[in-house]
Amino acid sequence: MHDAFQKRAAEAADGEPAGSQANAGAAASHGDEARGLRVLRLIEHLASASQPLTLSQLATRMQVPKASMMRLLDTLEQHGYVLRTPVGRGYVPGAASTNLALATLRNNALIRVSRSILGSLVAATGETCNLAIPEGNAIVYVDRVETQEPLRLHLVLGTRAPMHCTASGKLFLAHMTLLERRELLAMLTLEARTPKSITDAVLLEREIVRIARLGIGIDDEEFVHGMVAVAVPICAADGRIVAAVACHAPVARKSVEQLLQHVPQLKEAAVKLRPLLLAESS
Repeated sequence: MHDAFQKRAAEAADGEPAGSQANAGAAASHGDEARGLRVLRLIEHLASASQPLTLSQLATRMQVPKASMMRLLDTLEQHGYVLRTPVGRGYVPGAASTNLALATLRNNALIRVSRSILGSLVAATGETCNLAIPEGNAIVYVDRVETQEPLRLHLVLGTRAPMHCTASGKLFLAHMTLLERRELLAMLTLEARTPKSITDAVLLEREIVRIARLGIGIDDEEFVHGMVAVAVPICAADGRIVAAVACHAPVARKSVEQLLQHVPQLKEAAVKLRPLLLAESS
C-alpha cells in the first residue's frame, strides 16, 4: 500500500509544482504514522486481554475492516508478534511482542523502580521475588531479585515457565472464564515437572477454582521439586490481570503456609508496581 501510494505521488509530482510534491510527502508520512500506531494499538489490545481475541473482536475494537485486520494479523504472525491459537479461534501476543515488553522493562528508569520495589520485598520476606507476565500458553519472568541465601533457584530474565504448575501461571488461569481457560489449556501438555505437578485436567480445574476463590496463586513443589511459591495479581481497573508478583523459597527454609504470611507485603508491592505496567486515565 505504501509503495502504491508513493508511485501515485511520484506520478502526480511529474506535472505538479513543488508544493504538491511536499503535500504528497506529508500525506505518505502521515499514512506511515497511522499504520505504525495501528500496529501498536493491536499489540496493546492483545496484551491487555485476558483471553485470545478473534479477528472479529479486533476489527470491532479497532474499527478496522476485517480484510485489513486480517492482512495486518498475517504480517505480524509471520514476524512473531502475534500467535494464532491452535483451534484457530483467536490471537495472543507472540514471542517478539514479549521481547519488546522485556526490552521496555529493561529501560533504565523503569528497571530501577521495579528492582527497588522487588528488592524491598526480598528484604521483607527473605526470599527471591519476581514479576511475571503471561505469554500465550506460558508465563515469562520479566524482572527478578534474588535472595542472598546460598540455597536458591536461579532463573534468568525472559525464562518461560508452564502455567499449570506455577503460582503465577495458575493465577492467570484463575482469572479466565471456563471457556477461555479450556481454549488455552487445549494448547498445553500438562507435563509432570515434579511428582506433585497436576497433570489431570479435572483435578487442575478444581485447583484453579480454589485459586480463584483465594485470589492467591500457590505452587506446592509443582514446578521445581523442593521449591514452593505464592503469587498475587496485578490487575487493571476493569479487573483484568496483567502480571503477577511472586515469592518462592526452598521447603528446607519455608513452607507454603509460611510464605502465605507474606501475602500482605506481596500485595503492597503489586500496588507499587502497577503504575509501571499500566497507563490508565484517572
